[in-house]
Amino acid sequence: MNQTVKKTKTGNEAAKQEQFVFQKINYQLFILSIVIVAIGFLLMMGTEDIYSFTKITLAPLVVVAGFAVGFVAILYKPKNKAN
Repeated sequence: MNQTVKKTKTGNEAAKQEQFVFQKINYQLFILSIVIVAIGFLLMMGTEDIYSFTKITLAPLVVVAGFAVGFVAILYKPKNKAN
């Protein structure tokens, strides 16, 4: 007769298996993206010389780069270290 023995998980094993969706690096990248987007909007501020290179070209590129870092922060899956 073949009998399979089911092992119950201890509290320690169950805690190891339960993980958050995002790791620390994901949150750090997301905060970095928020800072980059804020810098882009700060570059767009002001009323003088509305057609300057900074407001027309540089600031939108910085904002788009910030959104790109945010996209990477959501999709990035760090490698798990084997303990």
